Amino acid sequence: MSSMRVFQVGLRRAAAPAFRGNAAGRMVQRRFAATNTISQDSAAELLNKQRRLRPVSPHLNIYQPQITWYASGLHRISGVILSGGLYLFGFAYLAAPALGWHMESTSLIAAVGAWPAWAKVSAKFGIAMPFFFHSLNGVRHLVQDFGIGFAKKTVMQTGWTVVGLTVAGSLYYSFIG
Repeated sequence: MSSMRVFQVGLRRAAAPAFRGNAAGRMVQRRFAATNTISQDSAAELLNKQRRLRPVSPHLNIYQPQITWYASGLHRISGVILSGGLYLFGFAYLAAPALGWHMESTSLIAAVGAWPAWAKVSAKFGIAMPFFFHSLNGVRHLVQDFGIGFAKKTVMQTGWTVVGLTVAGSLYYSFIG
């Protein structure tokens, strides 16, 4: 039976007792709305009483934190950092001639070359960390999009592997050259 036919039959069955004086032998339940006029203060008090009696839904602090939570949040944050940095640099590069800034490669290399070693390493690490994490975690998500690696043990292993490779890759690229 088609869904339209089922709908029509249901409507007829629901309307039949009203038109035939309940001739079908079924009891029709009716609920009449009772309304009382109450003051604003009484209404507010009633509403507050109802709110106090509502069950409280559990909050995130009752759950044990998992690597998937952190990986998901950091994936989004690293994406925002990378894209935001790209946009900022792109806009600065486009506005540089009008503002008199020197954003040529030679100027940038000379400026960074004058920094102390700890500042260079920190800057490299600050750029490499979100890049590696976002790239590696993106590959992890692509693999999971194919339905691979959803066992609890595998999810934990791949999550911590991404974290370890991110730290190792960031440190490696921060200290070379």
